[in-house]
Amino acid sequence: MKRIDIKIGFGCNNMCDFCAQGSKRYKGPGKSLAEIKTALVRARKTGVNAVVFTGGEPTIHPDLLAAVKAARKLGYDTVQVQTNGRRFAYYDYCLSLKKAGVTEMGPSLHGSTAAIHEGLTHAEGSFKEGVQGILNCKKLGMYVLTNSVITSRNYKDLPALAKLLAYLKVDQFQFAFVHLVGSAWENRKWLTPKMTAAMPYIKKALDVGLAAGLPCYTEAIPYCLMKGYEDCVAERVIPEGPVADADLYIESYGDYRRGEGKVKRAECKKCRWFKACEGPWREYPELYGWSEFKPVKK
Repeated sequence: MKRIDIKIGFGCNNMCDFCAQGSKRYKGPGKSLAEIKTALVRARKTGVNAVVFTGGEPTIHPDLLAAVKAARKLGYDTVQVQTNGRRFAYYDYCLSLKKAGVTEMGPSLHGSTAAIHEGLTHAEGSFKEGVQGILNCKKLGMYVLTNSVITSRNYKDLPALAKLLAYLKVDQFQFAFVHLVGSAWENRKWLTPKMTAAMPYIKKALDVGLAAGLPCYTEAIPYCLMKGYEDCVAERVIPEGPVADADLYIESYGDYRRGEGKVKRAECKKCRWFKACEGPWREYPELYGWSEFKPVKK
């Protein structure tokens, strides 16, 4: 599968401490439907057969349903909406997305309680809405894959969050280590845990998912910290393909992610996972250095 990520707008009804888009939310309206269709056509010509609509918050874009229909008409087999999940609390809205042709629902939960989740999203009621949204999607028989950002405020809660996700019968979940750009960069000093401190909780959370038979992954955590959980490294399964950002069209997000977004050091060449591993987001070692990362013997 090749997939295009289309950021259809940067407006949002949350104010997350870890938002990678940061001040983009203030830079005007999102893409027009014509611009979205142009990106869909361009990607389709290169063999792309899946699309994920992201943002910002895609569900507040007035043309999301039309964009989904356009993607299906062009022959996209998989259409995902990656969202904070708040609008999924409305069953009829979820139904309209399904009828339009969405095949995967991608809501986010960042804590097992309202206090933890809303302490990061700064949106009152967003936890209840997110949970109800997952229930609505499952009632409709939709494939639900969730994303949770790992921060200093929630890493100890991850095992409990995994239990909640399993209880809600999500089909897949992912824990993504905070990417220190946008608002996350501004909050980096208090928002970012050391990976080695978070790993015991991350692995316990993965154990919950694996015991429940769920595909579960981590993103932006190098292989050297994932001993015994190498099959849970998300970079193994992230589809290749382009990204249509605000005013950029990147032909290969994989190449961009590996070449610009993440980083490895010379010592990494000694590691058995060197070719497969992408390393951490490059901002992380700028904050904490490289001492946590030890090459795995070949």
